Amino acid sequence: MSDVNREGPVRGWTRTVTARPRLTLLLALLFTALAVAAGSGVADRLASGGWAAPDSESSYAADALARHFPGSQPNVVLLVDARGADVDSAAVTAQGRELARRLAADPDVTGVTSYWSTHAPVLRAKDGGSAMITARLRGDDDAVAKEVKRIAPAYRGQHGPVDVTIGGSAAVRHELQTTIQEDLVRAEMIALPVTLLLLVMVFGSAVAALLPLGVGIVAILGTSAVLRGITEFTDVSVFAENLTTALGLGLAIDYALFIVRRFREELATGLTPQAAVGVTLRTAGRTVLFSALTVAASLSAMLVFPQYFLRSFAYAGIAVVLLAAGAALIVLPAALVLLGNRVNALDLRKILRRGQAKDPGAGYARFARLVMRRAPLFAVGGVVGLLLLGLPFLQVKFGTADDRQLPASAEAHVVQQHIRAEFPGSPDGAITVLAEGADSAQLAGFDRRVEALPGVARVDGPFTAPGSDAAYVTVLPKGEAVDSGAQSLVKEIRAVPADFRASVTGQAAVLVDSKHAIAEKLPWAAGIIAVVTLLLVFLLTGSAIIPLQAVLLNALSLTAMFGSVVWVFQDGHLAGVLGFTATGSIETTLPVLMFCVAFGLSMDYGVFLLSRIKEEYDRTGEHQSSIVFGLKRTGGLITAAAVILAVVMVAIGTSRVANTKMLGLGIALAVLMDAMVVRTLLVPAVMRLTGRATWWAPPALRRFHERFGISEGGGDAASGSTEAPHLDERREPEPAARH
Repeated sequence: MSDVNREGPVRGWTRTVTARPRLTLLLALLFTALAVAAGSGVADRLASGGWAAPDSESSYAADALARHFPGSQPNVVLLVDARGADVDSAAVTAQGRELARRLAADPDVTGVTSYWSTHAPVLRAKDGGSAMITARLRGDDDAVAKEVKRIAPAYRGQHGPVDVTIGGSAAVRHELQTTIQEDLVRAEMIALPVTLLLLVMVFGSAVAALLPLGVGIVAILGTSAVLRGITEFTDVSVFAENLTTALGLGLAIDYALFIVRRFREELATGLTPQAAVGVTLRTAGRTVLFSALTVAASLSAMLVFPQYFLRSFAYAGIAVVLLAAGAALIVLPAALVLLGNRVNALDLRKILRRGQAKDPGAGYARFARLVMRRAPLFAVGGVVGLLLLGLPFLQVKFGTADDRQLPASAEAHVVQQHIRAEFPGSPDGAITVLAEGADSAQLAGFDRRVEALPGVARVDGPFTAPGSDAAYVTVLPKGEAVDSGAQSLVKEIRAVPADFRASVTGQAAVLVDSKHAIAEKLPWAAGIIAVVTLLLVFLLTGSAIIPLQAVLLNALSLTAMFGSVVWVFQDGHLAGVLGFTATGSIETTLPVLMFCVAFGLSMDYGVFLLSRIKEEYDRTGEHQSSIVFGLKRTGGLITAAAVILAVVMVAIGTSRVANTKMLGLGIALAVLMDAMVVRTLLVPAVMRLTGRATWWAPPALRRFHERFGISEGGGDAASGSTEAPHLDERREPEPAARH
């Protein structure tokens, strides 16, 4: 299929957008209003879990235990402090029993276990100054969150001779959800004005600067409505809200920068607004659509994982990417048609300085020539430097998310830290073995074999329930609840011979199963990203070499992110400065999430650069000058977009929740490294080293590209368009910001 045939849909789309711009904007306003209504209340429907693999042995055992033995799976803890007295004193004992009685009388609470009713050592602090009451709140995550919010005020505070604070996994999740929502509002308040200021500096015009923010708002509000609909069918993580804001603003700004910049270039050549929009959509518009597909493909890879924490980011990410692209390609062009030359109005930079550099891309062109003159030096130096920055990731240790994500002052964090420090064990830190269909002799033999394992500190049980053939035992590991010893112990317990069905759960078992699920699906996710990226970049460039370069360089750009995550968040460097509690491990799903997001964003910039290089190469056939041209025309744009996206991610990184902080700051670093090292150093250096062979493709693939390939500006010459004759002129238009 020729370029002229491929122009049909693009021209039809261009005519639709430019013919009725006011109607387009009115429909966009209506869509936004409906999205606000449909997305209202989405935050209250988001869940704070999702790290466990739902089809794993640990999840099965946890669900079965919750049904048969709710007391074995407590999700709320009342920490009762005797205020200097002993928990066995008469007054404290009476008050403790009264608190437990009140809690047990609540119809939404089950499995209440109190130190004063069981005298279990694990429920009493080593110094005798505090003790615990544990219970399980009924229902799913939403119901449990509402119950925590209801019962916490009734029990928190002073009760006679004791003080009560609230902890447990349900309280942790509730505080996580509340904190994330508060932090998200603060991040938006930080990001929006700073982003607007940077956009004014990039565009000069205040009018042009407001356009990307409008695109971002449409994308964010639309995605909230999509997530609200998805919550009707499946769980969605509360962390997905952060990605919605970050990508909604970041990608909207990327796409709008590219569209508005090209539109202003076309206006500067004397085209009418309608003609300038037409050329922009057929060139930059194609690139934006192409870029959105690559980012969405990277994010869609998370759908292969069973954990809904990861799947939630795929839901949010795909929606916000497509909506940002849709707004940039439909709403933004309509606004540009109506604005015309007024897009350059209100040049606020004149307040700060007079005049402007005639050719702001000249510095990037000079740098590209320098890099290509010393291509081996820059290529080897850049690769070695990035690999060195990634070395700390070789020491990564994976763990589970717990209360230490919360700020040190959070009540649930304080309670759990006190339990870790002062109690002989945690009520939710033991390994629990569910036994189904076992008699007493079989259980006794199994207990003895488990107790003989070297990593076991104590075995309690078996515990049985009347009228049920199920029982369970709890195994306390010698070390921490989820350290390497506890994980090894889970595998050893599962290997113990049993004449009945034995299922192991607990924090360590959940971690083992989560790591297994991720390792099992990771090749599929990586394969999806690699294959789709290779295909899309080939369709853009027609080269068999450039797609391989793109995948390898994109992956290399992420090394600094992964190295810094381990050095800072696992090992605790800068913990005091950044305000988080280091746990000595990284939550298992986060590297997968960060890879998919950062890889997609790096491809975003890669597509912008390659599209302009390809456009110039198709026009001139000159390899090195095309690289210089591409970097000259997009270097400043990519750097500006990266800085603005980094600002948004850093704003997300100001969160008081450690995982959100890690996500925001890590991706901000990856974006900056990609824009400032990979795109400006490694891409021109590597393309110079491969020379004209960069554009090689076997005959079969070349024929495939001639039939199905797409490229920026590829159709104008072929179609005989009279709207873009300047594309065949050697002289480049002056930047529109001068006007």
